Amino acid sequence: MSEIAISVTNVWKSFTPGRPVLRNINIQVRRGEMVALIGASGSGKSTLIRALGGLERIDGTAEGNTGEIALCCQTMQKGGRVSSAATNLRSKVGIVFQQFNLVPRMTTLRNVCLGLLGATPRWRGSLGLFTHDEKLRAMTALNRVGMATHALKRGNQLSGGQQQRAAIARTLVQRSELLIADEPIASLDPASARKVMDILKEINARDQVTVVVSLHQVEYALAYCPRTIALRSGDLVYDGPSSALTPAFLAELYGEESESLFLPGIFNQAGRHPEPVETFAFEPRHAAVA
Repeated sequence: MSEIAISVTNVWKSFTPGRPVLRNINIQVRRGEMVALIGASGSGKSTLIRALGGLERIDGTAEGNTGEIALCCQTMQKGGRVSSAATNLRSKVGIVFQQFNLVPRMTTLRNVCLGLLGATPRWRGSLGLFTHDEKLRAMTALNRVGMATHALKRGNQLSGGQQQRAAIARTLVQRSELLIADEPIASLDPASARKVMDILKEINARDQVTVVVSLHQVEYALAYCPRTIALRSGDLVYDGPSSALTPAFLAELYGEESESLFLPGIFNQAGRHPEPVETFAFEPRHAAVA
């Protein structure tokens, strides 16, 4: 089995001719890694994340580009064309968005069960019918993210942090090999953001799921991700240990933009990185399955 979970080769992307938002990106991510993708607004982070999930097509041969994105040793897209293997690959990739994407009037449990649609018969999925075993699987996922007691609440009754944890539980029921998160903590308060990042770290460590998470603030990359990939205006400008991301180094990479990547006070007076954040406690909880 290959150790490469994600391979990005010579990828370009333009929305306007002659103005690429991604320029010749080349990245490899090994199985079981947890990698941060950082950059200021407009750097190309979200475009790259969406391209990894097959939600955005990369530039193709008409533009002279033959770039390729491969996941789990299978081509997701190449030369501007999504591959025939994409449907199967999407079942192996869990994607978490900033917007949560829960159905507001549907229970949390049923929202999580939607992660099983790719593995259930189409007629049951279209009717929203899930078996008792599938609901138990969803409850197990909710328990892992500390949300089992909220299983019967509607999506619109949850706080932002709770909705994001439910969205992560939805990816857990897929039993994905890869988890790609597009700024999952951007709209959360600091306490909720830490809980979400703790959960992603726990999934990575316990299940050996490969995690790529785009982040706007660098302190979370320092605390949670051993490796960081940095984009600036569509170019890959750094790929290496997160421990090298000092304010001085980021200033070299981003200039004045570097100020937007740090929250005040994340470095101590000696200029060292913050201590690792304490892992979120996953307490066993139970709720009725309905």
